[in-house]
Amino acid sequence: MGSVKTLRVDEPASSRSLGTGAFVFSDDYSVFDWGKMPDTIDGKGAALCATGAYTFELLEDEGVPTHYRGVVQDGEAVAFDEADRPTDRMAIELTQVPDLPFDDSAGEYDYDTFHEEGGDNYLVPLEVVFRNAVPPGSSLRARRHPTDLGLDLDDWPDETVELDEPVVEFSTKFEKKDRYLGEDEARRVSGLDDGSFETLRETAHRVNDVITEHADDVDLSHQDGKIECLYHDGEIKVADVVGTFDENRFLRDGTQISKEFLRQFYKGYDPEWVEAVTEAKDESDERGVADWKSLCDVKPKPLPGDVALAASNLYRAGANEYVGRELFNAPPLGEVIDRIDRKT
Repeated sequence: MGSVKTLRVDEPASSRSLGTGAFVFSDDYSVFDWGKMPDTIDGKGAALCATGAYTFELLEDEGVPTHYRGVVQDGEAVAFDEADRPTDRMAIELTQVPDLPFDDSAGEYDYDTFHEEGGDNYLVPLEVVFRNAVPPGSSLRARRHPTDLGLDLDDWPDETVELDEPVVEFSTKFEKKDRYLGEDEARRVSGLDDGSFETLRETAHRVNDVITEHADDVDLSHQDGKIECLYHDGEIKVADVVGTFDENRFLRDGTQISKEFLRQFYKGYDPEWVEAVTEAKDESDERGVADWKSLCDVKPKPLPGDVALAASNLYRAGANEYVGRELFNAPPLGEVIDRIDRKT
């Protein structure tokens, strides 16, 4: 399923109907598309489940269709506010996820085969990214000039740049390395007709609005995030998980309340590995090789113990603030931020 959660299938999806199952969130983490890192972050999985469930229920209240069915407690799916303790399981509807073949002779992925197998019930093979700001570390800085976004700037400054209007972009979901797509290619990759593709875009804007408004209410600044969606019988539903500190970037008082903290830490802590990852991705593009990790001969270091504890406290304290409940045993978020600021 992925590097930070697994999927339990209760009733599989068919070509016509959605199935049922659950996400099981682990304490694993991933940065720079590496997948499972060599250690874990205590409490991270349950924190992601809590913030994701809370966000899904906010979206449902606003009429945004999702695949969410509740959190799992004592073997039953219940509403988040009925759960009296943290859980790492979320009940969901399931769609089909066809294989995405790579055509070695053409050096590209075969989306036609993907959509032939998916029919009218499949996970759209795109990540839809929305941005309200461009913080340091955002990939947008490498791809777009400030003037492309209507900003009166000669270059990107060191500090976060707030955008007047959200920017929505599309990137690949199932390719070995994430790839941002232009409008026409994103439509082709999605497999959706024009109307459904516009619904996909509108859904991203609606999700962004809901999360941004809630973040403001709990004194967080929502910088950016992404959604994944399923398509079933003409309807677009928000899938995977959204509104977590892995899928979204939040700030408080200039400090990242997201896994961006870990990305930036690794750049200074393990620069040899970060550079090797970048070089392997570039080489995979040049050679037309799908699996860039096979070209990387450097492995990441585990986190120092004090940084792993700081990350654990960040996820747990951040979740308490986001959901408005003391679900997790963690210091106040302000104390956690002070400690992180001292480390970075």
